[in-house]
Amino acid sequence: MTTDAPDAWKQWQENRLEAVSAPYGPLTPTGIHWIEDLQDGRIPDTPGRWAAEEDAVVLTARAEDGLTVDGEPATGRIRLTADPGPVEAARVAHGERRLVVLHREDVWGVRVHDPAAPARREFRGVEATPYDPRWTVPGHFTPYGAPRTVRVENADGRYRGLRLGGVLAFTLEGQDLTLQVAVREGGSLRAVFTDTTGADGGSHRFRFLDAPAPDAQGSTTVDFNRAYLPPCAFCPHFLCPLPPPGNTLDVAIAAGERTLR
Repeated sequence: MTTDAPDAWKQWQENRLEAVSAPYGPLTPTGIHWIEDLQDGRIPDTPGRWAAEEDAVVLTARAEDGLTVDGEPATGRIRLTADPGPVEAARVAHGERRLVVLHREDVWGVRVHDPAAPARREFRGVEATPYDPRWTVPGHFTPYGAPRTVRVENADGRYRGLRLGGVLAFTLEGQDLTLQVAVREGGSLRAVFTDTTGADGGSHRFRFLDAPAPDAQGSTTVDFNRAYLPPCAFCPHFLCPLPPPGNTLDVAIAAGERTLR
């Protein structure tokens, strides 16, 4: 462990707070709307009409609606696929708001982001435990022979598939522990986990943890100082997966981001 680890953690925390409070960060959604549930194809308080097709959604708009697609006035019928990039790059906008097209297991939806959302105005920060080196330990990643998809409950109460790539093993507080993890683009790992601090109210009910891409021998670092709150901790209009089987740790991890202030 390098001697500047506390400074690096402090910079990480500052970057996190900047990202969370950004104009299109996780505090800005004002609603998530599934096309199949819309009445008359209309999103509340938003012009235009939406319809779902097998491989796209269709937005029907008039020039006077004030909607834009790719920065140009939206008129007529426009086919849209899921937005792959950051919220601010969403193709559809209504003034400062961004309308992000979603596709989840053959269901189309739109999440509306507004920089003036009440949650962003009322945000007062994140409770985070100061850096402690005992929460940073070596880890070993063992990939599955082939990726697995398990059905887990999401924050909205629906069950969806969660793709997992292997097991991350480590020793913490004298206990040998494991987490099922997803392998992200570039090879880094992500776990969704909960621990006993989530059960007693000391932390959000579940959190995320990223680990660097393992080396050729499967070695990586598990740093719970950088455990962080999922987007749905800031706003209910996200589809965060809850921890998969085996990712409920019987240990109190009083580290990283804990709760909202």
